[in-house]
Amino acid sequence: MSKSLSIQVPARTPLGERSGNENISAASKFPSSKLKLDELFLNWLSMAESQNLVYELLKDAKAGKPLRQPKSGAMHANVAAAIGTPPRSPQKGSRYGTSAFSPTRRPLSRQASLFTRATNEPHSIPTFYKPGGEGLSEEVNAGKVALAERMFERHLTGMNLEAFAGVVRDVVGLPRYFAKRVMKLVAGANADVVTREQWFSYWNSTLRRQKDVSSAMFEILRRPNARALEHADFTEVLTEMTQTHPGLDFLKTTREFQERYVETVIYRIFYECNTTWNGRLTLRELRKSDLLEHMLLAEEEEDINRVLKYFSYEHFYVIYCKFWELDTDHDFFINREDLLHYGNHALTYRIVARIFDQAGRPFKSDVPGKMSYEDFVWFILSEENKNHPLALDYWFKCIDTHHDGVITRDEIYYFYEEQIQRMECLAQEPVLFEDILCQMMDMLKPEVDARVTLNDLRSSKMSGNFFNVLFNMNKFIAFETRDPFLMRQEREEPHLTEWDRFARGEYLRLSMEEDDEMDHASDVVWEESPI
Repeated sequence: MSKSLSIQVPARTPLGERSGNENISAASKFPSSKLKLDELFLNWLSMAESQNLVYELLKDAKAGKPLRQPKSGAMHANVAAAIGTPPRSPQKGSRYGTSAFSPTRRPLSRQASLFTRATNEPHSIPTFYKPGGEGLSEEVNAGKVALAERMFERHLTGMNLEAFAGVVRDVVGLPRYFAKRVMKLVAGANADVVTREQWFSYWNSTLRRQKDVSSAMFEILRRPNARALEHADFTEVLTEMTQTHPGLDFLKTTREFQERYVETVIYRIFYECNTTWNGRLTLRELRKSDLLEHMLLAEEEEDINRVLKYFSYEHFYVIYCKFWELDTDHDFFINREDLLHYGNHALTYRIVARIFDQAGRPFKSDVPGKMSYEDFVWFILSEENKNHPLALDYWFKCIDTHHDGVITRDEIYYFYEEQIQRMECLAQEPVLFEDILCQMMDMLKPEVDARVTLNDLRSSKMSGNFFNVLFNMNKFIAFETRDPFLMRQEREEPHLTEWDRFARGEYLRLSMEEDDEMDHASDVVWEESPI
């Protein structure tokens, strides 16, 4: 850029340093760590398990027995419940395979090859698609009928769920956790076995007519006569996945977080696949997406965190914990003041106002002036990966205050003006608007100078930085002072998106903070115990 910006990011950007009428209490800006620790300790002490532990320690002390230190696993579970955050995925060296801190480095091409291998193995389903035709060809249908016949020969009285899952995987081509859903469709809601006659009746009347695996999945998931899939249509299948996947086995004791994980995965699926943003996923959108590929990959991978798209538990952990940090009153809604704390106060007041004006996307929240968890998932995915096509659309609508499909010089100045004020408050020399405008036009190369369209943004790899300059101070500074270490990471791991890198770093940070809290809580228990 023509003018280099040398700014050191403070630990926390003071929200009060701005022109305007919004004021934030000192308690919100400077929470007391001592009070928080006291709150955590009292929450821990109020639990029945904790009280039993204290009583046992007192009995041992009175009897003159040596004191035993409580197990760290129990302490972790109790404090996690007290602060309302989900459990972390298993640590490095667990039976699930990889480190909880390290999302897979496997390139997407490698993931795609796994999908290809899975569908070409013996007894696996070939591609359903037959150009110019509807349903399966006679040859493909005959092969699948013969395979199903051989499988049912070993189960003359019918297949239970475990055996039937093999039919769903090898004949239909869907992951095994679809088996319970398909069993209900084939044999009835209360059935615990599927007979040969029931299967072939459903096959010939329904699945035989589907021309590809995505069509079969759509038919299995949709409600009767529905023309699109909605959020609730995925719940049963994904819940079964949490019950059967080895990488999610540790969640079985926390039903609430199982449900939150499923909810978050559904929001991520609709964020990526439902390009019309109407909450109704059509067959066409499903076919154009990579959802089926990643569902099959999730079944194959023992460590769910290797499947970065949609299903990573670590990604869910980051999303949920970030929401929980901002939702200070824990009513499961976020207001404007809460969102201003996001990313160490990185966002400007003006962009937060546009978000709550629902310029980027209408809120699903039924509480006026508040953002729901679903709305927050859309926000954080768009904020941390601004080069994603849907994120570009989201932020373009926020900046396009005139609603004319063009971001003009006036709109750019309106949002950058607050960035100038923030730099001045930090006692830093701001980059003049004329300079930054020239640099951004050189960066985006729009068809018409100083008039940026959505097509201009989509054709540039620097579009995310354009938005960061306008309303995210921390990322603006990070772009100006490029870290060589981060640049090397990007070169070495080109398969990772901006969201993947953010989630990995945040998971590491959150894990370290939680470990520190566990240590502090443990110290408080031992220091305060009346022995």
